[in-house]
Amino acid sequence: MKDLLQIDGPRLWASLMDMARIGATAGGGVRRLALTDEDRRGRELFVRWCHEAGMTTWTDEVGNLFARRAGDDDEAAPVMMGSHLDTQPEGGRFDGVYGVLAALEVVRALNDANVRTAKPIEIGSWTNEEGARFTPAMLGSAVFTGAMPLEDALARTDAAGVTLSQALDASRARGTRAAQGVKVDAYFEAHIEQGPVLEANGNTIGVVTGGQAIRWFDVDVTGVAAHAGTTPMRYRKDAWFGAAQMSLDLERALARYAPLGLATIGQAQIANSSRNTIAANLSFTVDLRHPDDAMLDAMERDLRAVCEAAARARGLNVSVAQAWSSPATPFDAQCVALVEAATKRLGYSHERIVSGAGHDAIHLARHCPTAMVFIPCVDGLSHNEAEDALPADVTAGANVLLNAVAARAGAYAAAAAHA
Repeated sequence: MKDLLQIDGPRLWASLMDMARIGATAGGGVRRLALTDEDRRGRELFVRWCHEAGMTTWTDEVGNLFARRAGDDDEAAPVMMGSHLDTQPEGGRFDGVYGVLAALEVVRALNDANVRTAKPIEIGSWTNEEGARFTPAMLGSAVFTGAMPLEDALARTDAAGVTLSQALDASRARGTRAAQGVKVDAYFEAHIEQGPVLEANGNTIGVVTGGQAIRWFDVDVTGVAAHAGTTPMRYRKDAWFGAAQMSLDLERALARYAPLGLATIGQAQIANSSRNTIAANLSFTVDLRHPDDAMLDAMERDLRAVCEAAARARGLNVSVAQAWSSPATPFDAQCVALVEAATKRLGYSHERIVSGAGHDAIHLARHCPTAMVFIPCVDGLSHNEAEDALPADVTAGANVLLNAVAARAGAYAAAAAHA
């Protein structure tokens, strides 16, 4: 295909807005947690749209949802696109779902243009990408790529003690096809940037070259519970003040890794807390990120050293346990080049960028050649009900996805083939 293909921008936008009504929140966002009733209804709508586009659909053992457009060589490994339909508890209208519906719009555009492909094209909507209900994040793609055993995933529980296996049955999302051992020719994922860089630089497209390294830690601080009114400050072993010192010392220690090194404490909890009792047991999470694995190693050492020093100074005990790790992941040079070439041919302003967030594409990149397309999000907001994207950017990202995938899949005009 020498001519540039174009998606139907208003149709894609309408699909995004229709999907956003499922699980819509009063604040203008979306709550569609993995394998809930809202997620089930979102999946059903997507399946209906796929069938209307002439695709076949199925789910695998961990609930990953797939749709397929046949290729001339239907035994060939498919060129795959995708992302996820689940959201954060107070999520937005574009995170994840944009990649799924942009992929659907690619298929619709190929149908409209009467374009065939040598290789089949598939869309994957991955289970529990957000990690908001079940841990870890990107669970469905982890099982698909062999990064997590199926049995381990099925045994994961949510805050109410419901296992993933039980949730799959309750939402009628469990399929019979094997979740592992599936060959994929290449994988492309479109996504909002979830940060402010593209918007700040005035660029429409981010050509993603890979994902940065991420490590999650659980920190448990143990002191001694005592009466708030009768225990002088110098006699206290206060887990809360100890954790506060660890937090501030960590922020100072990691300043030397700026601007690429990132540290976030996203959750904290006092066990058996009471207003007039000194905190004895406190836990908090730490999220460390850096594009370089060696730098992340150093950040982890600083985390452990800071926590241990603060605990010693205050007579506390502390444990730092790694909960999850994702190494820095470069994307396939040829797939990245296809994205960049499509972007240039379409005339969009762009820059190369490393993904700061985790995505299913990170798992897929260790399984098959992979690339991502980023578009700006307004004010860099994501994981927020106010998350937004401009229709022109939504269209641009899908156009890049369409032309990159068409090139990889061997697209040609069906009418020309029979002329």
